Amino acid sequence: MRASVLSDWLAQRLDRGSAQPVYRQLHKLLQQAILSRELPAGARVPSSRLLAAELGIARNTVTQVYEQLVLEGYVTSATGRGTFVADTSPDEIVGAAEIGSMQTRKKFGVSGAALPVGEVATNSHRAQGAETLAAAAPAAAAIGMESATQAQRPTARALSARGTRLITSAGVSKRQGGAFMPGVPDVSRFPARVWTRLHNKYWRSLRPDLLTYAPGGGLALLRHVLADYLRTSRSVRCSPEQIIITTGIHQSIDLAVRLLSDPGDTIWTEDPCYWGVRSVLHVSGLNTRPIAVDTEGLNPSADDFTAPPPRLMLVTPSHQYPLGMVMSLARRRMLLEYARQHQCWIIEDDYDSEFRYGSRPLASLQGLDTAGQVIYVGSFGKTLFPGLRVGYLVAPEALAESFATASAELYREGQLLQQAVLAEFIAEGHFTSHIRKMRALYGQRRQVLLDAVSRRYGDALPAMGGDAGLHVVMQLPEGSDDRAVAEAALARNIVVRPLSGYYSSRERANPGLLIGYACVPDEEIAPAFDTLAEAIDTTLPAFA
Repeated sequence: MRASVLSDWLAQRLDRGSAQPVYRQLHKLLQQAILSRELPAGARVPSSRLLAAELGIARNTVTQVYEQLVLEGYVTSATGRGTFVADTSPDEIVGAAEIGSMQTRKKFGVSGAALPVGEVATNSHRAQGAETLAAAAPAAAAIGMESATQAQRPTARALSARGTRLITSAGVSKRQGGAFMPGVPDVSRFPARVWTRLHNKYWRSLRPDLLTYAPGGGLALLRHVLADYLRTSRSVRCSPEQIIITTGIHQSIDLAVRLLSDPGDTIWTEDPCYWGVRSVLHVSGLNTRPIAVDTEGLNPSADDFTAPPPRLMLVTPSHQYPLGMVMSLARRRMLLEYARQHQCWIIEDDYDSEFRYGSRPLASLQGLDTAGQVIYVGSFGKTLFPGLRVGYLVAPEALAESFATASAELYREGQLLQQAVLAEFIAEGHFTSHIRKMRALYGQRRQVLLDAVSRRYGDALPAMGGDAGLHVVMQLPEGSDDRAVAEAALARNIVVRPLSGYYSSRERANPGLLIGYACVPDEEIAPAFDTLAEAIDTTLPAFA
């Protein structure tokens, strides 16, 4: 049988006496066969049962290997049809293992060192790979493999240029909790009993309309409730039809960018800014122009104003992230006038507007807009709990229908049950009550942290940005390695963020630490800060 030829090829290379498990050996051998084109694109590999029987190993071992190869993109599995080698050119997958001998390299047109997996293939590499695919076909006959021209074809394994940019600039932490983790609310104070009561109410009625896909824009009830809340609390001028329910800030910005710009357009971003914003923009194809901020917020220079105007501007006027300043009224009016004159769109991320301590918040930028050029976005991740994954976007009236249609077309939303529960939670007054309680709690924790910073360092390491939000920024001396401090803190189970990582470049960066206080109980803040201080003192020579 045809599979026996491949089995013989594998059996000759499997070392039963090796300390390396058979699973890993088999995975590596099949990987090498694919990389060297001994198994060409489209070749059908034997079933797990057949190959296991021929090799005299457990079928589960072969199944695990096949599943791993599918995950890695080497093969694709079509239900009812079989498993096939992925249709990718050699340069897109070489590097996960060595390509056999130099003779094999020359035969299939691959010269020099192997490319690492994930490296973006150049056009010349792609052309070279295409020319050698036909030459690889005889190898299938050599080991008895069938060709499957109708096989389902997987995505190429090599990342695109924008995919590579996204991965190399990723800022998300593997740690999603810990003392001083910025931006994390105290979910232990969430009114779970109220939420459960509302949730059970809908489950008991078992409404089919809440178990299907969401209509464009989201659940009508939630859109109506949100419109009332935003008009009252943030002076946002909108109708329910202008509100688009999303899964959070990332999706809201992604939707706005997709609808209002094209690849190659320019967007102004604050510098520093939230890393998640950069991630969305990295895959959008936009040219980002980082704009410095001062005590009044976004502060474009003369060069910024004389350059070609941007298509979009993205700002956090209520609480600049991460530095914490509030954009002044004069600066807001300046941006609105600039946008009106140059037909720009402004995306207003109303970050942390609910948590202010000691001063009343300014009205939203959207509330000052008379030209319909502001897209307002927000979420419930900080006010309720991050895992809720419900956010919202307020579109200009003229574009509301387009945004609703695009949201349904691109994201095929659901979560209607969650939206219904949230709508009642807000309508019954639980949301505003929870905000008031948490504002008082976070304000108290903020003060405990500021006192701890002051006692330890006085004016030597000042804290800033603490008038709003869920974190403060502790400034470090110029030239300090804030990343090293953050790593030293993490080794002590303290999670802080290096401020320099939020800047567009190291040349523009100021060192500092983002210290979150919302999720740390009052009595644990001072001891945790003492531990953080140990990391600072042992890392920075000036404090050793």
